[in-house]
Amino acid sequence: MKVAIIGAGFAGLTTARTLRDLGHDVTVFEKAPDVGGVWSTTRLYPGVSTQNGKDTYHLSDFPMPDSYPEWPSGQQVQAYLHSYAETFAILPLIRLKTEVTSATQNDAGHWQITAKGPDGESRESYEQLVVCNGIFSAPAVPQFEGAQAFRDSGGMICHSSEFLNLDDARGKHVLVVGYGKSSCDVAAALAPVTAQLTVVARELIWKMPKKLANRLNYKYLFLTRMGEALFPYIELKGTEKFLHGLGKPIRNSMIGSVQGVIARQLKLKKRGVEPKGSFERIARSTVSLVTDGFFDMVEDGRITIARDARIDRLAVVDGQRRAVLSNGQTIPADIVICGTGWHQEMPFFTAEMQARILDARGNFRLYRCIRPIGVPNLLFNGYNSSFFSPLSAEIGALWVAAHMAGDLRLPSEAEQLAATDRRLRWMEERSEGKHARGTNIIPFSMHQIDELLQDLRSPIPALQRFLEWQLPVRPGKYARIVAQVKERLKAAPPPSSGQTTGQPGPQSGQRAA
Repeated sequence: MKVAIIGAGFAGLTTARTLRDLGHDVTVFEKAPDVGGVWSTTRLYPGVSTQNGKDTYHLSDFPMPDSYPEWPSGQQVQAYLHSYAETFAILPLIRLKTEVTSATQNDAGHWQITAKGPDGESRESYEQLVVCNGIFSAPAVPQFEGAQAFRDSGGMICHSSEFLNLDDARGKHVLVVGYGKSSCDVAAALAPVTAQLTVVARELIWKMPKKLANRLNYKYLFLTRMGEALFPYIELKGTEKFLHGLGKPIRNSMIGSVQGVIARQLKLKKRGVEPKGSFERIARSTVSLVTDGFFDMVEDGRITIARDARIDRLAVVDGQRRAVLSNGQTIPADIVICGTGWHQEMPFFTAEMQARILDARGNFRLYRCIRPIGVPNLLFNGYNSSFFSPLSAEIGALWVAAHMAGDLRLPSEAEQLAATDRRLRWMEERSEGKHARGTNIIPFSMHQIDELLQDLRSPIPALQRFLEWQLPVRPGKYARIVAQVKERLKAAPPPSSGQTTGQPGPQSGQRAA
């Protein structure tokens, strides 16, 4: 089939490779000048690096170079993705600097794609569309009172992903809004060159050191199946049911011990930055690692934290730029950098199509985070925030390919809708509303991968699952499964002519073993 893919990050590249290998005619549209998605050079703010070590953050058959440090920089991840696209001959399939401006579906279920690129506007028809533009598709920057006058006076307001030049902050008064990883990364990178740097945090969150007690790599605690099991999933089975039932005192003791070690290690009370509530709340949204050197700079005064505060307005008084905070403080400010998250956007779809994909609360109503129920020939990949983004995208690409081949054995559409809505309610409740419109699966990355593999009838071996309870998940251990599923799909008969692939598979209503 002729397939259009929007986005050339991890999800777009591995989906393109998988579908191309299975004989599909693939075109990838990427509005940036390079591959990488969130790791594009157009988004790499000072200090950006991975939250995973390189041994857990790669595609199954393409490890990161030995020369890379344990936590690669953003520039290194982008180079890795370019090398992947080059090695597997994906680059010729990609149209860089080309933005999809419209994607409409005709009565036959085919997609009319309008795109604007270096050579002007193009319009083409495709049988299938896979959206891989990611959950970090558009920067979310608050609308501050007084912002226009602030800018007119020479001040700068931008998202952390848009602040790319360290020298722009030299000798300036900088405010960083937010307390997630990107905010702390950019604060630590800029603090040595600024006149003053203040982090304005509406709420302090718990952070995980890369090495607990400066010895134990955090991957042995939270990048294992045991680490996931410490937090209650939507359905509790086996050991997890014990940990959140009769064994809950054991589980609570483990969480409490980790909290105590982190509080002492980071000197949170002494530095006045101890978060409210239990460490368990770290799992309500994207887990944030400690930025190297951040808390040392807080202690020595190079970084000031205005906690439990927000910017009420920006002002220019006698030619001097100021930020007025909700706690009554007035702080000099030349640059305001917002690490305030992202919008998940599909601007190329009509309002009618978006209404078919989203629920009444604006959540993505995607079965398995991939399939919009009731919309034929449309799938998503990468619409799940995962600890193991490359592996999640790769298994998602297999699911996409199997769905197109009619190989999946899915429940009825009514059951898919019910399961999806139940998941959305659970996600919203457990994350206290920080579920990124239904795309946040952290910390349950492996649970979601297991569900996809179950649909693919390719569960991991029992020994591998046992080892992953105690040791970090290694994407390389999944290379054989990826290859086996591809070989099975290559041998499968193609769907009948004219068949759309928005409906359940040939054995609809039966659950995969």
